[in-house]
Amino acid sequence: METIKLRDEFIKLGQALKAAGLVGSGVEAKEVITEGLVKVNGEVDTRRGKKLYDGDVVTFNGEEIKIEK
Repeated sequence: METIKLRDEFIKLGQALKAAGLVGSGVEAKEVITEGLVKVNGEVDTRRGKKLYDGDVVTFNGEEIKIEK
């Protein structure tokens, strides 16, 4: 499981996917999110601007990202 350290209070879903290297660009992040391929805390979320906070877990393409302070 990859871990992303928060620099601020939150990180947006699209930014988290890019930071973890699971997508190559913001456009790719938007596509996979709007297609319903990304889960946040076990539920599909189609909002690219979804704010992720400490403790959230993102799942995409068999990979997990944990958000931490």
